[in-house]
Amino acid sequence: MEDVKRSPADAMQDCWMAALLTAAACAAGAVAVLMRSIRRHREAKEKIQKARDRRTESLQRAEEAVLRYKEAHPSTELTPILKLSLSELTKQLHDGSLNPEDVFYAYMEKTLAVHEKVNCCTEILLESFDQLETIGSNKDGLLYGVPVSIKDNYGYKGHYSTCGALIYLDEPVQEDAVLVQVLKKQGAIPIVKTNVPQGLLSYDCSNPIFGQTLNPHNLQKTSGGSSGGEGALIGAGGSLCGMGSDIGGSVRIPAAFCGICSLKPTAGRLSSQGVRPFFRGQKSVPSTTGPMARDVDSLVLIMQALLCDHMFSLDPTVPPFHFNMQMYQSTKPLRIGYLETDGFQQPSPSMTRAVREVKALLEQAGHTLVPYQPLRVEQAMYDLILKGVFADGATTMLQNLRGSPVDPTIKSQIFPYYLPNWLKKTIAVLIKPWAPRVSASLRSLCGVGSVPNLWQQHAAVEDYIKETIAHWRRCNIDVLLYPTIGPAYNFLYCGKASTILSYTMIYNLLNFPAGVVPVTTVTKEDEEALKNYQGYYQDVSDKNFKEAVTGGEGLPVAVQCIALPWQDELCLRFMKEVEQLVKQSRK
Repeated sequence: MEDVKRSPADAMQDCWMAALLTAAACAAGAVAVLMRSIRRHREAKEKIQKARDRRTESLQRAEEAVLRYKEAHPSTELTPILKLSLSELTKQLHDGSLNPEDVFYAYMEKTLAVHEKVNCCTEILLESFDQLETIGSNKDGLLYGVPVSIKDNYGYKGHYSTCGALIYLDEPVQEDAVLVQVLKKQGAIPIVKTNVPQGLLSYDCSNPIFGQTLNPHNLQKTSGGSSGGEGALIGAGGSLCGMGSDIGGSVRIPAAFCGICSLKPTAGRLSSQGVRPFFRGQKSVPSTTGPMARDVDSLVLIMQALLCDHMFSLDPTVPPFHFNMQMYQSTKPLRIGYLETDGFQQPSPSMTRAVREVKALLEQAGHTLVPYQPLRVEQAMYDLILKGVFADGATTMLQNLRGSPVDPTIKSQIFPYYLPNWLKKTIAVLIKPWAPRVSASLRSLCGVGSVPNLWQQHAAVEDYIKETIAHWRRCNIDVLLYPTIGPAYNFLYCGKASTILSYTMIYNLLNFPAGVVPVTTVTKEDEEALKNYQGYYQDVSDKNFKEAVTGGEGLPVAVQCIALPWQDELCLRFMKEVEQLVKQSRK
C-alpha cells in the first residue's frame, strides 16, 4: 500500500479542527457548569423562600389567634403575667389562681412583639394551640401550663431543624426530641423555635434563611450564639425559659450578651437525642443541651423537671440521676478558685471588673477565694479543641454548606477551611513570626490526617482532662469563678475574633458544668479603659476583639461559675450564691 502523503495545509486544517473541537468541548463544559450553578442558585432561593413563607404564615396565624382571644376576653389583663418569675407562675398555675390560656396568650403575644423587634424566631409551633386544649391532663407536671421556647435544632415533629443551612430544609423532623417529649410530659408548652447561626459553629446568630438576630438591649449589637434566638427572646421577656445547646459557649455567650442565666450541664446529664448537630461523629469536644432562663431558680426548676424517670426511660444512655437537692441547698462555705485572665486572650475591662466585684462579694459572704490558672490554654485551644472539632480538616462542614449561600457573619471564619492543606501549612510557616496564633490555627485546621493520629488526639484530650482535675484538687477548690465573653459585639466580628473563645470552649473540652450569671453592666470607665486595650499578642485577633466590644456602655456583663463533672447542682448552687449577693449589693 502506498504511503499517503499529507500536505502542510491538510495538517494545519486538522489542527484548527482539533482546536475548534476542544474549544467547543470547553465551552459546552463551561455552559454545563454555569447552568448547574444557576439551577443550584435557583433551588437555593426557592428553598429559602419556602422556609420564610412557612415562618410568615405561622406568625400571621398566631397573631390572628391572639387577637381573637383578646377580643373574646376584653377584661383580661395579660401584661401582669409577664412580670411573674417562673417559680411564681408555676405556683399560681398549680393553685388555679392563673389559668393556662391567659399565660399562653400573654407569652404568645409577647413573643410576636419581641420577634418583630429582634428577629429571633424561626417558626411559631402552631401545634401548641392544640396542646393548650389538652393541657389539663398534665396538671401534675412541674412545668404545667408554662410556655417555653426551643432552639431551632431541637426536633419537633413536622417541623424543620435547619441549623441555619439549606441541607436540612428538605424534610421535616419525624419525631420530637427526647427533651421536647419530657417538657410536654411535665406540662410545658413549646410555642416557638428560635434562630441560630449558619452551621451552628459560630457565636453570632445569623443565617441566609432567617437573617440576623439582634440584641434586645442594643439593636446595633448581636445577640450572640449559637443559641442566640433563645438569648434574645428570653432577654427581651418573650419567653420565661427555653432550651439551647452548647459546644463552645453556645448557651453561655448569648446569655451573657443578653443579660440572662444559662447552664451548660455535664455532657450526658441531659438527653441530646433528636437535637441536631451540624455534623455528627466529632467526639473530642462534646456538645450538650442546656436550659436558659431569666434567673437561677428557673434553671433549677427546669433541671428538676427534665431529670425525671420519663427522660431516663426515653433515653437509657443518660445516667438515671435525679436532681440532687441536698447538694444544691448546701450552705457550707465554699473554697472558690478565681482568675481575671487566662493569659491567652486579654479580657475586656468589664469582664475583669465583673470578676473582681464578685470575688469581693463572695469573700465578704465568708467564702475562701484562691487564685487559679488553667493549664496550657494555647495548646488546648489549637491542638485539642480546634484540631478535634475539625479533625477531618473541616471537610464535613464544607460539604454540608455546599449549595448554600454563605452568611456574611461566617465568611471570614470559614475562608481558611477552603484552602488546601499544603497551602495552609505553607502560610502557617511563613506568618508564624508575626502572627503565631493565626499560624497555629491554620495548622490545626489541617485536621489529624489519619485514624492513628485521631486516636492520639483523643488520648491527649483524656490526658488534659486528667491533669486539669489533678490541678483542681491540688488547688483544693470546690468551684471556679471565671470571666465570660462580653459585652455583646458589634455586627460581623464573631467570625473574626475567635481567640476569646478560650474562656468558654475549654470547659466543653473538659466536660465541666458551667453556668452564666449577669452581674453588672458596662460603665463609662470600662469604655475609657478599653481605649488602652492592646491584647497580649497585639495581633489581628486582639484588634478585632477591641473593635467588637467597643460602644457597649450599659450592656450586660456576666461571670461564669464552673464545677467538676457531674456536679451540676453544685454549679447551680454557686450561681445562686453569686446571683443573691449581686442583688443584695444593689440594694
